[in-house]
Amino acid sequence: MRKFFQSVRGKLFLTLCIVIIMIIAFLVIINNSVLESFYYYSKKNASLEAFSYINENIENSEIHDFSLELEKLSLTNNFDIIIKKGDEIVYATNKDFSGDFGEIPEVKYDVVYNVFRQEDIMYSNQNISIRKIQDKKNGLNFILLMGTLDNGDTLYIRMPITLIKESVEISNKFLYLIAFIAVVLGGIAITWITERFTKPIEELNDIANKMANLDFTKKYRIHDSNDEIDALGKSINILSLKLENTIKQLKTYNMELERDIEEKSKIDEMRKQFISDVSHELKTPIALIQGYSEGLLENVNTDEESRKFYADVILDEANKMDQLVKKLLELMKLEYGEREFSDSEFDLVELIQEIIRNSKVMLEEQEIKVKFKVNKPVFVFADSFYIEQVVRNYFTNAIKNIQKINGQKRIEISMREVKQNHTVKVSVFNTGKPISEENLARIWTRFYKVDQSRNRNSGGTGIGLALVKAIMNQYGTDFGVINKKDGVEFYFEVKKT
Repeated sequence: MRKFFQSVRGKLFLTLCIVIIMIIAFLVIINNSVLESFYYYSKKNASLEAFSYINENIENSEIHDFSLELEKLSLTNNFDIIIKKGDEIVYATNKDFSGDFGEIPEVKYDVVYNVFRQEDIMYSNQNISIRKIQDKKNGLNFILLMGTLDNGDTLYIRMPITLIKESVEISNKFLYLIAFIAVVLGGIAITWITERFTKPIEELNDIANKMANLDFTKKYRIHDSNDEIDALGKSINILSLKLENTIKQLKTYNMELERDIEEKSKIDEMRKQFISDVSHELKTPIALIQGYSEGLLENVNTDEESRKFYADVILDEANKMDQLVKKLLELMKLEYGEREFSDSEFDLVELIQEIIRNSKVMLEEQEIKVKFKVNKPVFVFADSFYIEQVVRNYFTNAIKNIQKINGQKRIEISMREVKQNHTVKVSVFNTGKPISEENLARIWTRFYKVDQSRNRNSGGTGIGLALVKAIMNQYGTDFGVINKKDGVEFYFEVKKT
C-alpha cells in the first residue's frame, strides 16, 4: 500500500480524492452559511418585482380587466394576492388568505396583533413593508408584503416559504452522497487515466535503466501525440543514440590506444630481440675476425699466401655479418608491419626459371637434377621482390638439405591453381630425410637449424624460413612444409590475376 501511494498513480489518486473532498466541504460551508440568506433574498426580490408590475399595470386598468393577469402572476410565482380599497377587498386570489386576516390591518401599523406575530423585517420604506411571519394556527411560515399602490389601494402579497434549515440539511446529505460517488467514480477514472500516463513513464524508466547498464538496444516508441511525454521520449532516444555512438567511439579510441601501447611494446621487444639476435649471431664472426686480425698483426705467417688467406677469411666473415644484419633488419620490419608491399602483375614462371639459372653452378657441383616443366606464363599479383625471396629461400634450403635417394639428388618445382582461393600453389620438393614432428613447427623460428652440426660454410643463418613466414603472413595466404615418402616439400600460395 505504501508503495502504491509513493507511485505517480497513487499520488494522483490521493490528490483527486483530496480535491473532491475539499470541493464538497466548501460547498457544504457555502450551503450552510449562504443558502438561507440567498433564498430569502430571492423571495424578497420576487415580491418587489410583483408589486412593481401590479402598480404599473393596475393604474390604467379596471380591476376586473386585470384579474386575469393577477391570477396568472399568482399561479406562476405561488403568490396569494389581496387588493383592498379602503376597508373593502376588491380582489383576492385566495379566500382563505383574506379570512385569515379578519380585519386586515393598514399598512401604517408596524405590528399585526390579531393573527400574526412580528418576525424579522426584511424590507421597509414609506409605501412597502416586507416581513417574515408565522401563522399561529398551523405554524406555517410566510413572507408578507404590504404596500400602498399609486392609486391608493393596499396590496398584500403572501408567499409561503419552506423550512430552509431542513432544506440545507437535505442538500448537505445529497452533497455527501455526491462526494462518495465522485470519489468512487473518480478513483476508477483516475486509475484508467494514470495507467495511460504512467505506462509510457515506466517504459522511459526501463529505457533509462538499460542505458545506465550501457544497453542501448531499446528505444521509446513515439505515439505522435506531441505531448510532453512524447517530447521526453524523443529526447531519450536522441540521448541514447548519442551515448551509444560516444561509447562506440570511446571503445574505438581505447582499442587504438591499446594497439598503440601494444605496438610500442612490440617495438621495444623488437629492439631487444634484434640486439639479442645480433649479439648471439655475431659472436662467432667477430671472434674469427679478431683472431685472424691479431695473427696478421703479429706476423704469425710470414708468407704471402697465408696472409692472403687470413685477409680472405676476415673479408668473408665481414660480408656474412653484413648480410646477417641486413636480413635481420628486413625480418624485423616484416614481422612488425613496417614494410609496405608494392604489388603488381608479373610472370611467376619466369621468376622461378631465373632463380634456377642463377644457381646452375651450385647445382652442377652437387650433381643435383632440377625438374620444372611449366613452360607457359602464369601471372600473379604480388610484390615480385618478396615472392622471389620466398622462392629463393625454399630453393636454397632444398639445395642445402638435399640427400641422395635411389642414387640421385632431385629437386622438383611444381605449380597448380587453387580455384576456391583464386591462388597459385608453388611447391618445392627435395630428396632427403624427413623433418621430425618436433622440428616441423620450429623451423619457421629465426636462427633455428634442424642440423646443428652444419659448418658455417654449408649452413645458413637460420633466418630464411623466418623471412618466408613473415612475408606470407603479410599476404595472408597458405604456406607450410610436408614430409613426403622420399623427401620434404615446402609450399606457398600467391594470388592469381
